[in-house]
Amino acid sequence: MPQTLSCVYLHIVFSTKNRAGFLMDSGLRKKMHAYLAGIAANQGCPAVRVGGVADHVHLLVRMGRGITQSDLLRELKRSSSVWVKTESGNLGDFAWQNGAGLFSISPGHVDAVCRYIENQESHHQEISFQDEARSIFTKYGIEWDEHYVWE
Repeated sequence: MPQTLSCVYLHIVFSTKNRAGFLMDSGLRKKMHAYLAGIAANQGCPAVRVGGVADHVHLLVRMGRGITQSDLLRELKRSSSVWVKTESGNLGDFAWQNGAGLFSISPGHVDAVCRYIENQESHHQEISFQDEARSIFTKYGIEWDEHYVWE
């Protein structure tokens, strides 16, 4: 095959440092989601959906061929942290957690993951971030250490 073709969807989840509710303001949260989508697009990874709540975000992106997962994640966090501190003067302490969850998604599950991301606010009225993460880890067969995963 003379071309390199790729269709890799990635569900990315990361939290604010210590799950602080930095994104309580819904207007700021929407701007953050749009900004994260822009960063992903600039890295060659168009965002299919971005959402979340006050203490964490979910992104569903289609990975570009010219970037690694770690480089994309680093740029998402770095650029959005710089931006949010200029957007709101009272967010000088804003920080993302060190780690993240990155999960491959079958093209056949894109619509379901989009709905899941869109419904984060109602979803988190019933389940905590930690319980949500545990559920995702279990679904994907990921082993984790409670001592290290909740920075």
